[in-house]
Amino acid sequence: MRVAIIGGSGKMGNWFTRFFLQEGKEVLLVGRSNQKLEKIKQQLDVSITTSMEDTRQADVILISVPVDNFEETVKKLSPYTHSEQTIIDITSVKTLPVETMHKYIAKGRILGTHPVFGPGARSLVNQNFVLTPTTEQERGLANKIKSYLETKGAKVRFMTPLEHDDLMAVILGLAHFIAIASADSLANLERMKEMESVGGITYKVLLTLVESVISEDPELYASLQMNLPNLPHFQKLFLQSCENWAELVKQKDKQQFISHMKIIRQKLEAKNPNFGKSYDNMYKIADNL
Repeated sequence: MRVAIIGGSGKMGNWFTRFFLQEGKEVLLVGRSNQKLEKIKQQLDVSITTSMEDTRQADVILISVPVDNFEETVKKLSPYTHSEQTIIDITSVKTLPVETMHKYIAKGRILGTHPVFGPGARSLVNQNFVLTPTTEQERGLANKIKSYLETKGAKVRFMTPLEHDDLMAVILGLAHFIAIASADSLANLERMKEMESVGGITYKVLLTLVESVISEDPELYASLQMNLPNLPHFQKLFLQSCENWAELVKQKDKQQFISHMKIIRQKLEAKNPNFGKSYDNMYKIADNL
């Protein structure tokens, strides 16, 4: 089987290149920069091209490009797809990419997917993978891919593109937003080095979250913030909560602070049967920092 990866010089594209090579597949990397492609070719046994037309020979086409470039990429790809191909995207947003593929790709089996892990993952074992079929044909394809991914140890969920984006607005969008805002606050402090030397577990976990986001490609994170449909709603809720809690502190209203914390804990325990386990895991994470 021959797999063409569009955007193979990116981090996730590179991850899937290595994955498919380990699976014994023939890989073709498609990109705009011949220099970047040549650099990867020197490291891995792959074919490279800057011509979208070369994807005609692929059995599977994996689209791994930023959301902002997705429509342009699919428009260029569409004349060269045929009915025997499977076209899959792996963007972190699903509504717009799936609509775009339906709009431009008339030939070939398409499926929106989201590998919910980063390029640091060593394998698919225990990694979350979301598939977003929207037709019966896509569901049949998704079932086959699900079976394959599960043999590799992945945990696979089906949902609609909109359901996916609603969840990711919090899982990725809000989490990244909090990390970026926290990083901005920390960057303006003068005694960070001293804090690190005396910080406890909570501070170490905060710093790990900040570093995991700020160390990555800002273009990717900007794209996510701008393209997750319901993210502004959750950002507004978060900012309002910040104002409310800051006001309690400003007014030194200890009793209301305690009361609100207890109410929030009760709500979280009612909604999440695993509430509290993350706290235990925090110690394990901190021990490795």
